Amino acid sequence: MAVLGYLRRQYHFQVTPLDLAARFGTALGLGLLLGFERQRKQKPNEEQFAGARTFALISLIGAAAAHLQITLQLAWALPVAFLAVAGLTVASFVITSQRGDAGATTEMSALLTFAIGALCAAGEEGLATALTVCALLLLSMKAWSIETAQHIETADIEAVLKFSIITVIVLPLLPNQTYGPVPMNVLNPYKVWLMVVLISGLNFASYVLVKVLGQEHGIPLTGILGGLVSSTAVTLGFSQRSRHEPQQSSAFALGILMAWTVMFFRVLIAVAVINAELARRLAVGVGILGAVSLLSCAFLYTRRGGGEKGSVKSGSNPFELGEAVKFGLLFGVVTIIAKAAEVYLGSAGLYLAGAVAGLTDVDAISLSMANLAEQQADLIGVAARTILIAVMSNTVVKTGMAVSVGAPELKSRMLPFATLLLAAGVGAVFLVG
Repeated sequence: MAVLGYLRRQYHFQVTPLDLAARFGTALGLGLLLGFERQRKQKPNEEQFAGARTFALISLIGAAAAHLQITLQLAWALPVAFLAVAGLTVASFVITSQRGDAGATTEMSALLTFAIGALCAAGEEGLATALTVCALLLLSMKAWSIETAQHIETADIEAVLKFSIITVIVLPLLPNQTYGPVPMNVLNPYKVWLMVVLISGLNFASYVLVKVLGQEHGIPLTGILGGLVSSTAVTLGFSQRSRHEPQQSSAFALGILMAWTVMFFRVLIAVAVINAELARRLAVGVGILGAVSLLSCAFLYTRRGGGEKGSVKSGSNPFELGEAVKFGLLFGVVTIIAKAAEVYLGSAGLYLAGAVAGLTDVDAISLSMANLAEQQADLIGVAARTILIAVMSNTVVKTGMAVSVGAPELKSRMLPFATLLLAAGVGAVFLVG
């Protein structure tokens, strides 16, 4: 009642007749918008619960009820009006269900329209407009939502539930403190698991994108999507295909370079989530690598064959607990190795750790350096160089894979660009310092 009294006083002293007209006009307009959207979806000769006029009236009823409750302190006005609208809505749903139409979208939209009208009368036109836009967006996505739902498997839903458990339940329970003897006390269970959540989230976004867009595309798009999932897998897959289709080596080289380019920027995004300052320092080096790689892609794009296709697998669901635990263990091991290298060997030790870690995985060393630079700001330049060294080490491995597994035609196309990238990477290492 105290809140209601406050609203009434504010309403009485601040609302002019012009303001009141604007609020009810907004309620009328938003109700008409929702009504027209619902009426537009109505099939010919189909009886529907509500159209544009009815939705507009529902919105005005909500606005009038809220106005009466606030100005005259009629506490019953809004609940009674809502129950009346809800009663009509339920009756409509029962009738349409008996005809075999079990959908309740229009009925739910009507209830939301009542609330939108009430918000307008209370002076919350901005919120009411935002809700209307969101509702219109959702109502227009019926076909897309049905198609997307067909791509979702039971395993995907189970994996999301598992992710919710490890994020909402497990993560808050882990101790947020470091363990281990000084100066090796770098293992923080909470931060280790937070890194697992971050990488799993990035991987799952890629997983969903591939699921939605499908697996078979032209070579360039395949390289982009594959780079989000695994640039190493793209390199190996296209290298193997080049042995059977050597005439498409230019296209395969393009796909591989696109995957590498995506990997460069993916590392930058992951670091930015943890340490924005390190990401700004790293952006110089990644920008150089990205520019060289994109120019190489542009050159190859003009020379590629036509009509070639590629397939990228969405991979195992990254929310599986086993995958999460594996990455957590890898991140923990890399963190300990990096700290030991920094303590006993200095900067050179970190560079060596980056080169070794990059042979198999870039994510773990990148996040480890982001955390280290957050704790020791004076190491931010060393951390940026270490990440770039890991990226270069990983690029060397993938270049060796393309040269050894791919056809001679792929080798002749990849080596110049890979050499150019490595040279750019060496220059970037010195620049980020």
